[in-house]
Amino acid sequence: MLYAQIHLTLPAWVHELAPDGVVYAGDQAKMQLAIELSRRNIDAGSGGPFGAAIFDSRDRLLSVGVNRVVPQSCSVAHAEMMAFMTAQARTQRFRLNEGEDNVTLATSSQPCCMCYGASFWAGIDTLLIGARAEDVMSLTEFDEGPLPTDWAGELEARSIRVRRDILRESACAVLRHYSESAGAAY
Repeated sequence: MLYAQIHLTLPAWVHELAPDGVVYAGDQAKMQLAIELSRRNIDAGSGGPFGAAIFDSRDRLLSVGVNRVVPQSCSVAHAEMMAFMTAQARTQRFRLNEGEDNVTLATSSQPCCMCYGASFWAGIDTLLIGARAEDVMSLTEFDEGPLPTDWAGELEARSIRVRRDILRESACAVLRHYSESAGAAY
């Protein structure tokens, strides 16, 4: 029998860490949440070392995501993808910036090739990045996949502003923690 339904979930603890209605003013506040999501995901044993959060034009939290690939047996359950899907379900829009003047994705690490591609179609206007792809690949066993040489330029050509290295060392500390922990099975 073929399955006709897909059901992905975030861990219950995300509600405690990211309550509704909180305003996250500034890039660092947004990135701090994404990094804390990644750290908590490791410590709770609920997935890999990646966190993402999406914010509306008034700096309010729309959604969060953490890596759930292993617990959900789903290769697309990356933090950014989970954040995209939950924001899309919440807003009932596949393009999140439809009717918004600025939707921001903050991600603890540079998006892999899959999440990079999804960023075009999900409708984000600003991408905030903590750790770089080279940090992820040097500090963990993850392969981030091929990206265009000028990947940031490609995003900016599509009117997506890119800001990198926001709290980079804090994001790298989480990746190191992951590699050194027993949770590295994720």
